[in-house]
Amino acid sequence: MVATATITGIGTAGLFGLSCSNTQRRNLSSRCVKMTVSVEEEKKNFTLKKSQEAFNIAKELMPGGVNSPVRAFKSVGGQPIVMDSVKGSHMWDIDGNEYVDYVGSWGPAIIGHADDQVLAALAETMKKGTSFGAPCLLENELAKMVIKAVPCIEMVRFVNSGTEACMGVLRLARAFTGREKLIKFEGCYHGHADPFLVKAGSGVATLGLPDSPGVPKAATFETLTAPFNDIAAVEKLFEANKGEISAVILEPVVGNSGFIPPKPEFLNAIRRITKENDALLIFDEVMTGFRLSYGGAQEYFGITPDLTTLGKIIGGGLPVGAYGGRREIMEMVAPAGPMYQAGTLSGNPLAMTAGIHTLKRLQEPGSYEYLDKITGELVQGILDAGKRAGHSMCGGHIRGMFGFFFTEGPVYDFSDAKKSDGAKFARFFQGMLEEGVYFAPSQFEAGFTSLAHTAEDIQHTINAAEKVFRKI
Repeated sequence: MVATATITGIGTAGLFGLSCSNTQRRNLSSRCVKMTVSVEEEKKNFTLKKSQEAFNIAKELMPGGVNSPVRAFKSVGGQPIVMDSVKGSHMWDIDGNEYVDYVGSWGPAIIGHADDQVLAALAETMKKGTSFGAPCLLENELAKMVIKAVPCIEMVRFVNSGTEACMGVLRLARAFTGREKLIKFEGCYHGHADPFLVKAGSGVATLGLPDSPGVPKAATFETLTAPFNDIAAVEKLFEANKGEISAVILEPVVGNSGFIPPKPEFLNAIRRITKENDALLIFDEVMTGFRLSYGGAQEYFGITPDLTTLGKIIGGGLPVGAYGGRREIMEMVAPAGPMYQAGTLSGNPLAMTAGIHTLKRLQEPGSYEYLDKITGELVQGILDAGKRAGHSMCGGHIRGMFGFFFTEGPVYDFSDAKKSDGAKFARFFQGMLEEGVYFAPSQFEAGFTSLAHTAEDIQHTINAAEKVFRKI
């Protein structure tokens, strides 16, 4: 079941009551107590002087001073932070400030940053080289793990990013069905390829931009949109475009408009509608894959799509993406079939190694139960603190993915998400930075926990939120 604000919080003392073999979690517990103390001590001297100097230089070298727009802090104001190092559940910037991190490199760091086992495996792999431009055994190993884990995947193609995975899967859906139209949902982000930049969420929404300039009308002419969680709207699109729709693509849990779970009947209905119309169902699990459960959102909800995109976690923090699905569909991909897609660094040994060792760690007993407990405690603690201070809030979580909005809610789609008080979120974000807590610098991004987060991390965050809510 989806955990929401109505669920009673779990006591902090119970966070370690779960029997779990994850060695990193046990080892980090005592260390992070000391880290939390250091955050409390150092926040009094909170400064971003070095970050400001570095960012001013960066603006002369890179558009906006960044290589991905959300990092520029446009929607939250203040000084963008230049990071220096990460470990476990914590980050350090170049000014020496320490933060409990709930971005997790935007999702990949599910076992914690700079995990010792992953780093050791990467060091050994690098001795053989960083890229072959040829097949390697590591591709087979990770492919077997992905196919075994994800219900719909019988064959998989590795690429270099989530955007690339979504580009490939759309071309494949069109090639297999012989149709060109696509249905996506408002506020869902599937990368920055032209056909997807229609009513996209995430960075586009964060910056308040219209559908991106530079995208030809012809590139988006076949893209149809509907509000997330609106079954009737999807049915009307199929009725108005009979025999023309190749696929429906969606984030099964939206993470790019903030955290928005599906209504109980929604995913089942979309599965039914696509089958009735001989269209394909594509789950974009770049965020949810291996995060909601080992088999992703499709295992968690018990819905099997035709195709799936993956990224983030399967590369353990290195650049990676993948798409996969039923064998008969995937055999359309070159060189097995006529649909062309290629990539110089696809399946490179470093990304494969990091992904393999990350997935091995997630198979340890109790991993997802632990994520569910700490994330539930975090979200409930924040919501309770906010409401005690008189703020209108709603939010929820599933396993290690969460979000909250400054509105009464409920939030079912992007239009609901936009009712959240963005100015208040910005003040909350800046206040939490000064308290040593790093959330995503946008109200339209989901948050992430990891196996490295401890009870002390969670309690420090809730205590910080209590202080900040009283100020804003």
